[in-house]
Amino acid sequence: MGKFVYSFKEGSKEMKNLLGGKGANLAEMTKIGLPVPPGFTITTDACNTYYKKDKKIWDELLDEIMTNLSELEKTLDKKLGDNENPLLLSVRSGAVISMPGMMDTILNLGLNDTAVQALSKKTNNERFAYDSYRRFIQMFSDVVMGIQKYKFERILDDIKESKGYKYDTELTVDDLKNIVVEFKNIYKKELRQEFPSDPKEQLLLAVKAVFDSWNNPRADIYRKLNDIPHKLGTAVNIQSMVFGNMGQTSGTGVAFTRNPSTGENVLFGEYLVDAQGEDVVAGIRTPQPIASLKEIMPDIYKQFEDTTRILEDHYKDMQDIEFTIENENLYILQTRNGKRTAKAAINIAVDMVSEKLIDKKQAIMRIDAKQLDQLLHPNFEEKALKQATLISKGLPASPGAASGKVYFNASDVVAANENGEKAILVRLETSPEDIEGMVSSEGILTARGGMTSHAAVVARGMGKCCVAGCSDIKVSESKKELRVKDLVIKEGEYISLDGSTGSVYTGNITKNEVELVGKFEEFMDWVDEVRVLKVRTNADTPNDAKTAVKFGAEGIGLCRTEHMFFEEDRIPVVRKMILSKTVDERQEALEKLLPMQRKDFSEIFEAMEGRDTTIRLLDPPLHEFLPKKEEDIKNLADDMNISYEDILKRIEDLEEFNPMLGHRGCRLAVTYPEIYIMQARAIMEGAIEAKNNGVDVSPEIMIPLIGDVNELKYIKEFVVNVVEDVLKESKVDMKYMVGTMIEVPRAALTADEIAKEAEFFSFGTNDLTQMTYGFSRDDANKFLVEYESKEIFEKDPFQTLDKNGVGKLVKMASKLGRETREDIKLGICGEHGGEPASVEFCHNIGLNYVSCSPYRVPIARLAAAQAALKEK
Repeated sequence: MGKFVYSFKEGSKEMKNLLGGKGANLAEMTKIGLPVPPGFTITTDACNTYYKKDKKIWDELLDEIMTNLSELEKTLDKKLGDNENPLLLSVRSGAVISMPGMMDTILNLGLNDTAVQALSKKTNNERFAYDSYRRFIQMFSDVVMGIQKYKFERILDDIKESKGYKYDTELTVDDLKNIVVEFKNIYKKELRQEFPSDPKEQLLLAVKAVFDSWNNPRADIYRKLNDIPHKLGTAVNIQSMVFGNMGQTSGTGVAFTRNPSTGENVLFGEYLVDAQGEDVVAGIRTPQPIASLKEIMPDIYKQFEDTTRILEDHYKDMQDIEFTIENENLYILQTRNGKRTAKAAINIAVDMVSEKLIDKKQAIMRIDAKQLDQLLHPNFEEKALKQATLISKGLPASPGAASGKVYFNASDVVAANENGEKAILVRLETSPEDIEGMVSSEGILTARGGMTSHAAVVARGMGKCCVAGCSDIKVSESKKELRVKDLVIKEGEYISLDGSTGSVYTGNITKNEVELVGKFEEFMDWVDEVRVLKVRTNADTPNDAKTAVKFGAEGIGLCRTEHMFFEEDRIPVVRKMILSKTVDERQEALEKLLPMQRKDFSEIFEAMEGRDTTIRLLDPPLHEFLPKKEEDIKNLADDMNISYEDILKRIEDLEEFNPMLGHRGCRLAVTYPEIYIMQARAIMEGAIEAKNNGVDVSPEIMIPLIGDVNELKYIKEFVVNVVEDVLKESKVDMKYMVGTMIEVPRAALTADEIAKEAEFFSFGTNDLTQMTYGFSRDDANKFLVEYESKEIFEKDPFQTLDKNGVGKLVKMASKLGRETREDIKLGICGEHGGEPASVEFCHNIGLNYVSCSPYRVPIARLAAAQAALKEK
């Protein structure tokens, strides 16, 4: 078999897939001469092989681990478990794609009752030795053996309370020795065995724990959220310990080479004196800003500042760096490309181009298209904010505005979200177990923790608003309430968070629309220079159209006319039209609808300012417009002067067993051609109105649900006749097109025939996915979660286009259509039109455009540019 273990001296950043991000970067930093504690990495291949071997460490891997351990002992002149100069290790995960806080870490491994005394004697610091020992027992028991953390924290809190201590650093040597005894007693009580004293046994159990953490629930959720493949596996990094908890000349910290919230080019981070790495992110003590290190240890600060510049120049990206200071000696424990908000990502990319660190194409490829979603949502309205009641202020951990009902544990937030409520997750501090609640929340508020706490880092990565370290808030998770002085806010009451300022307010504050200016505009200009694929929007109102244009939409790919029928002044007329017994009655109702529709279309054309606009004729089954409540049915009966029973019978007659496959779309027009005749007239009259107001209009009329060319031929004939009549009556010359939605598999299979009549195809991938799979989109959520969790499907086909099935139909129909009509216009208007992987597929098969919701237009623009660059 291959090599499974690499010394840091053997690797490089190019070996990321094998060594994981952390291992590759530790090797790279070692190679360029930075102060990295030596160690070795067990590869991702080893992790995947471990799972194939029923989660057992096999002999060849064991031999390689022990050989590399022996080399490390020689290098440092220390020995694991030695009674004179013991070597202590950290054991950490290191996935190929960074997953902060999702997997497990064990520090101070190698301590036992003998080694702790040797460490105490060697360092002449008994307090440090026993502090490290109690940390190791707790971390090992929790991470490796699954004993709940709170059982150890309760012991710690009881001792601190009885002695009147505020911080762990006040614990004496005797306190720590007692804590070690108590911790080992918990271990024995929980597992009915002694705490393992053999350091090599500790090491192998820790390696297994890191491998196992690849498939823990929080890591699994994180991968799904971030589209990280489940089969990559994690590496394990075994590194010699350096100690930040050796007193006032030691410390530990986390820093970013630029501000991860705003992108500002300043060193951003925090540190704690006399602490180990987990203390900073856990929020046990309030860390100090990195700039204050300049006053306490100026030489170390200068060395660290120089190191951060070296790393950013070397990696050509903003770096997230973990460091430890041991007795005024600096060590770099990790570097990785830092997680950042969308705003920071854009600002950093644009700045780095101007600094000549990267070029425009690299800048475009660097931004996660989905992350732009963070920029496209409202902030608090200034006037409403001034009137709001400020109750507290914490750290501005992740920008944005959020309002919602307060909930104090993750499961309650998930339940509230499922009930359609907007929820704020409030915690003393978050932990990785809170991931589902964080995902479901509008925003996150913690009483503890700093700018690099778990809550802050994860929220920034998700684009969630977060206020952390709000120390004057007293959170009682058991009573389900938070207190600020005399104010009590109970579960279910509203609060609002401003993640840009750290402010917390009572109530639900009004928000306003985002303005996308400055570096965002400059960046999107670069995007538009590169992309080939056009981006349109799905818009049914002038407001939607204007929003989409603001975000860069180049037209409308889908205007759904049925949405216009549900307005309060129209629905009674629509219902009369549907329930009419004769064509004359129906025509009378349609005459009333005509001016309403004409006004709709005229306003939409004007909002689009001459951009291509595709309007879909009526699509849903008619029963969807009919009343369901008894009172509404009675009112309709009175209005139409028909008996209640007669109306009820007609409604029942129109009900369908399977509306998805029923009397809808073009099938309606075959039965009731007068509906499409009215809509075609309204579209053209609206277009003429817009043209008379100075807008250059060329409507695209789309006939839905065609499965056979004869359907299209029949409907197109009377639609074109109406259009020509309107143009003749108005004496206006105007270009227009008639095309169809390809959403029935048979239409895709016979696209060459349909293209004889259709001047454009718009792929309705929502319905095409339903019909191809035979899944009802409304019901599929009942089982698709299981399909994904059991890896039957890698992704939900309603979220990401199924390239092997539905995609094959789209590709085939495009090819067949072009064989018949060379200049046929091809686009996609399903929800997939704003999903980056689906946009890339559309580019690759040569569609002319994608269409998506207004707020996803910038996402689609960036995804289209990235697809063009990948192709080159």
